[in-house]
Amino acid sequence: MTQHVPTRQLRFFMTATAPCPYLPGKTERKVFANLPFSDGAHVNDELTASGFRRSQNIAYRPACEACDACVSVRLPVERFAFSRSQRKILHRNDDLSRCLVEAEATVEQFQLLRRYLTTRHPTGGMSEMGWLDYVAMVEDTAVRTHLIEYRAPSEDSGPGRLLAVTLTDHLRDGLSMVYSFYDPTETRRSLGRFAILDHVRQAEIVGLPFVYLGYWVRGSRKMDYKAEFRPAEVLRFNGWEPLE
Repeated sequence: MTQHVPTRQLRFFMTATAPCPYLPGKTERKVFANLPFSDGAHVNDELTASGFRRSQNIAYRPACEACDACVSVRLPVERFAFSRSQRKILHRNDDLSRCLVEAEATVEQFQLLRRYLTTRHPTGGMSEMGWLDYVAMVEDTAVRTHLIEYRAPSEDSGPGRLLAVTLTDHLRDGLSMVYSFYDPTETRRSLGRFAILDHVRQAEIVGLPFVYLGYWVRGSRKMDYKAEFRPAEVLRFNGWEPLE
């Protein structure tokens, strides 16, 4: 099926060259466009399938002249087979509650995000994110999006302790995991991997064929985990192909 993006509504721009956050000694550039409010959901569908990622109302993709290490990755839900170790991760988190909530920021979520960033990404580009930045990340959008909250079992009648959150776009052909964060002290649960596996299960339940994981960066230890999920597809020059 031919993809159609209403280019008359979009103006594409290039960022300045900057140090690559994933590969030491490399530089990066991105091409980006502002998503239109009138047709943002449809445009987000098409651009995601074309290798773009969303941040608030901006869609972007790498445009580095001397490097092609960043490749878009998605999981084909019908063909995905849970490995033995992945089944153990799912079983280990069977006690968690899963709740789909509106894309509205809460202080509880933000406090969890700050603990995650301070522990896991203290020098990353989001390390200085404040409350208003988080509100914009979650709420400043015109696409179909929501949050998934994962909570520990409740010890009383109230909600259990918040352990993980995923900001997820609902696309025409899948779920796109925009950003995930979790309690960094719960190392045994493998919450980052669990969130991906849970999205595969949920996509299967609602009949969506793909789960989009964003970019896998060959040679980056930060991104190696994405290559663990098989079968997977990567976007090459001629379209989506199996990740060998």
